[in-house]
Amino acid sequence: MSNKILLNIGFGNSVIVSKIQSIIQPNSAPVKRYIKRKESENLLIDATMGKKVRSVVVLTEGIVVLSAISVQALTARLENE
Repeated sequence: MSNKILLNIGFGNSVIVSKIQSIIQPNSAPVKRYIKRKESENLLIDATMGKKVRSVVVLTEGIVVLSAISVQALTARLENE
């Protein structure tokens, strides 16, 4: 098994830390359009389990992951790694 560090993004879901390009707020209109575009390209993963989207994790491959955990909480988790 490889030694890849994972970031828990909620509800038992994780992403590989080295693949994270950015973690952004989902509130602005440009980000909402970006999410819609990624959904139409089949590059969107919704890991919110039906909860409110609180952060958008953009991965280096162009994949976007929606999380119900806030940007601040995910950043704090990254800093504790």
